Amino acid sequence: MTTQKPTSRNPWAWVPSLYIAEGIPYTMVMTVSVILYKRLGISNTDIALYTSWLYLPWVIKPFWSPFVDLLKTKRTWILLMQCLTGASLACVAFSIPAGRFFQSTLAFFWLMAFCSATHDTAADGFYMLGLSEEFQAAYVGVRATFYRVAMIMTQGGLVIFAGSLEGSGHDIPTAWSIAFFLAAGIFTVFFLYHYLILPYPPADLSADRTASTSLAREFFHTFVLFFKKKGVLSILAFFLFYRFAETQIVKIVAPFLLDPRPKGGLGLTTSDVGITYGTVGVISLLVGGLLGGYAIYRKGLRFWIWVMVCAVHLPDLVYVYLSQTLTENVYLINLCVAVEQFGYGFGFTAYTMFMIMVSEGKYKTVHYAISTGIMALGMMVPAMVSGWLQEQLGYQNFFLWVMAATIPGFIVTGLVKIDPEFGKKKT
Repeated sequence: MTTQKPTSRNPWAWVPSLYIAEGIPYTMVMTVSVILYKRLGISNTDIALYTSWLYLPWVIKPFWSPFVDLLKTKRTWILLMQCLTGASLACVAFSIPAGRFFQSTLAFFWLMAFCSATHDTAADGFYMLGLSEEFQAAYVGVRATFYRVAMIMTQGGLVIFAGSLEGSGHDIPTAWSIAFFLAAGIFTVFFLYHYLILPYPPADLSADRTASTSLAREFFHTFVLFFKKKGVLSILAFFLFYRFAETQIVKIVAPFLLDPRPKGGLGLTTSDVGITYGTVGVISLLVGGLLGGYAIYRKGLRFWIWVMVCAVHLPDLVYVYLSQTLTENVYLINLCVAVEQFGYGFGFTAYTMFMIMVSEGKYKTVHYAISTGIMALGMMVPAMVSGWLQEQLGYQNFFLWVMAATIPGFIVTGLVKIDPEFGKKKT
């Protein structure tokens, strides 16, 4: 007698944990790796260049994401990617104390990045299959919130833990190796939990051979249609340059906070960075995003677009202030980071909603995936050179350059056309 597999479960049993599992590897690859390499003595130039290449899986994700539909089920993909991610975290932990750690850990971060990008596709698809349309809308905020919880766990909690190990007498490689072993253990628990708890939605089926051939042909057709959209050049410019300044800051903030004052940094400890950037900053980012979503819901995207572009860019001035004054007031540093992250969270809502607006139509899923790929490209290229620029200019002049780099964001905002009613609640 075979046991009947559950086709559905209470969303609270799996939605929060699934999106924590989605957020952990992305944050480890994009943020924690930067802090790790800074503590291990890698230059800002190399940190920014090589960790920015880790965006590539998200850039090219639209090209391979259809295969998640074609091969096996999304549940299978989720479990496979979580298993590989846990293994990648363990391999990073083993590699940190070894010789040539930079090359070997980067290789495992690459594997983690590809697993994370594939997991994103499978998890988002599974979310739509595992929940009714009514529940999809009800739990969209839960998704976003627990994704940010993952950021706090890693960018905050894990970094604080590594910093406490450093402070208790462990050398830096050993401290970070232990921290990554802990992360691998936690992620293994997520894998086992989801193996037992994720439901088996009846619609979660793989396509057969004939269907896969036609679907692949249809994908390339829809890909071409995206670039035939009206005003596509201004759309692409917006995707690439709206965050042109912010993408250069993202790889430099942690090194700036960690570098000693003689080098122009603020000289914070690893644990301080976990609190300031990984906890206070992420909470501010979350609050800003929630408020931004509510604001657009009330008045629409077009009403708020100029306020939001200002919210993304003008708070970058806090880093100009911090780099010029090198204040030792920890509360003031936390306040500055909170202001910048809140503004970014509030203003990034406009970017997300614009991607949704552009993707509206028959092929919204594929077109949204293409939009996110272009977004990742817009993040990758400026971030790659940001470390070199900082080392050439110094922190003070680099943050002044960042303020000049906000100008393209304002220009492209003026070029795009937005439906006055888009995003606004219907009465």
